[in-house]
Amino acid sequence: MSDTFGSAITGLGAYRPTRVVTNPDIALRTEVTPEWIEERTGIKTRHSAGPGETVPVMSAEAGAKALAMANVDPSEVDLLILATATKRDRIPGGAPEVAHRIGIPATGAFDLNAACAGFAYSVSVASNAVRLGEARNVLVIGAEHLTEFIDPEDPATYVIFGDGAGAAVISRSETQGIGPVVWGSDGRRAPILGTKWAKDGKEYASMNGPLVYRWSTKNIPPVAREVCARAGIDLSEIDWFVPHQANLRIIEQLAEILEIPEEKVARDVVDTGNTSAASVPLALSRLHESGRTKPGDKALLLGFGAGLAYAGQIVRMP
Repeated sequence: MSDTFGSAITGLGAYRPTRVVTNPDIALRTEVTPEWIEERTGIKTRHSAGPGETVPVMSAEAGAKALAMANVDPSEVDLLILATATKRDRIPGGAPEVAHRIGIPATGAFDLNAACAGFAYSVSVASNAVRLGEARNVLVIGAEHLTEFIDPEDPATYVIFGDGAGAAVISRSETQGIGPVVWGSDGRRAPILGTKWAKDGKEYASMNGPLVYRWSTKNIPPVAREVCARAGIDLSEIDWFVPHQANLRIIEQLAEILEIPEEKVARDVVDTGNTSAASVPLALSRLHESGRTKPGDKALLLGFGAGLAYAGQIVRMP
């Protein structure tokens, strides 16, 4: 079957909770210092959702902004995909509620849980739906409320995770603005990043940071090269590198291995922290908002994390 349409990102949107948590804030209630946090993670601040800032609420805010930028009316959205791993109530999914909050009538809507790779997975699903004529416009949102899953006794998690939502509109296009996806998983190592049940009966995020670092820096560079090869471009031709904002050390090490100049690298993690499925769209939105990007710029997206799942593609900036 041949493709009928092209697909492209036509709008971006972001929502960061009002409350900003600084490293000194964390140091006041823990045994770590602000300097230790920044040295280990590169993070200076992160956002923490307050009462009422649920995954669907944050998603609707980001999604509405993306639709406004794309000049797409809610009635023109045929599918909504919500990438999230932290909606506390697992049933029902959050996507139908998000659609209702935005005012999208009777759209297809579902949640996708690939954790930190969720947005990249969702972009591929959305692109295929558009290209096959199954949807005119797809609203893709990555949103997380990770601070609900932070163990106050675990510095590996409470210093890096934050909350937020990022969104993109994937629409029909005369040209193809979203490249082929490269995705996969390594279930043998799934236990190194996930959740755990504590003695207090609560579910908390759990992570073996050193193992995640070694796995990421070894396994993700070949994925990046394969993404570019499938898109028919050389790695040196990308304008922007937008990896999962895990922590600054991983981002900078990946960029060094791939020989990507630092001025091309998204570093949203410094101000936003690690927001799992929301991190790539939040970083992409910030790049656009900064005025540094031009329409048609080639951005290499790479999501990777719990599962261990990964996915990436080349996208053209709106």
